[in-house]
Amino acid sequence: MSETRAILEDTVTRLFTERVTHDLLTDAESGTWPAALWRAVEENGLTRTHVPESLGGAGGGWEEAFVILRAAGRHAAPIPLAETMLASWLLAAAGIEAPAGPLTVLIDPAPERALSGDRLTLRAARVPWGSAAGHAVFVVPRGGKTQVGLVATDVAAKTRGENLAREPRDEMTFDRAPVVTLAATNLPAGVVRLLGAMVRSAQMAGALGYLLTQSVRYAGERVQFGRPIGKFQAIQQELARLAGEAAASQVAVEAAFAAMGRAAPEPGAWRDGDDPTFEIAVAKARVGEATEIAPGIAHQVHGAIGFTYEHALHFATRRLWSWRAEFGAGNEWARLLGRRAIALGADGLWPDLTSR
Repeated sequence: MSETRAILEDTVTRLFTERVTHDLLTDAESGTWPAALWRAVEENGLTRTHVPESLGGAGGGWEEAFVILRAAGRHAAPIPLAETMLASWLLAAAGIEAPAGPLTVLIDPAPERALSGDRLTLRAARVPWGSAAGHAVFVVPRGGKTQVGLVATDVAAKTRGENLAREPRDEMTFDRAPVVTLAATNLPAGVVRLLGAMVRSAQMAGALGYLLTQSVRYAGERVQFGRPIGKFQAIQQELARLAGEAAASQVAVEAAFAAMGRAAPEPGAWRDGDDPTFEIAVAKARVGEATEIAPGIAHQVHGAIGFTYEHALHFATRRLWSWRAEFGAGNEWARLLGRRAIALGADGLWPDLTSR
């Protein structure tokens, strides 16, 4: 790890450790916006670390973004940090400076008919943090190009919804809403779903790491039959499985962010020869598979106390169960990988894998 990444990881870990408390999480689930936490995140420049300095960012890349997103997932930070980072990067790819405040993304509104001139007509379901965001970013094909647009959310009719983790997932209806700005890019179609899967995978990798840390700690503290339960072979075996799932997930997600860094070393530069789709699909499929296994192990190790609302474990497990379906479930990305393998054929698959 580079010195810059080490400093960044220390900063974000300290910030979230100090500010994301049990009380803050329970208040957020009751509908209270964590204004102080969001202010601290913005003041530390975490929403734009990976955006060029010319557009108000810190000039970092996706590998720095991974450090931030993993920490946010590990601490179950109840703010749209991933969505704002994704939206800011999409805007930067179009040469647009992101507005202040929380942002969200409209997941692949896609059809050109959504736009008429500079007016947006669209019903978007399950928009992440739609009720908290001041603006939404969308990507549409138009005139043979891919265009990135920004629209204010206060012009939309909203129906409040939430996921299992009680994070806002709202329905938003735009009826000839004025678009704040619109610009052409060289981004591929489907980029919102693709990069959305990547940032969610980073959050999930962080949450899986939290499950491992908490489970190992609890197994060392909980005494049964005269010794810590972590001394029992059955518990050790399950913790080893959990460690394997967390480690494999983190490696897959880091590879996806590295591939994205190669494909787009700057927001406005997308290199078709370095398509990160394979690595991102692997990451989302892998964390999805881990989510089928790891939460069950963590709850079994913790026993009854892990199922209480007062314990912090559920803040991570409910997010994992919610996030695994967003921006494409793991089995959807696995099917993409399967189709790719079939298309490459027996002679092409191995060279493709070993060239990465």
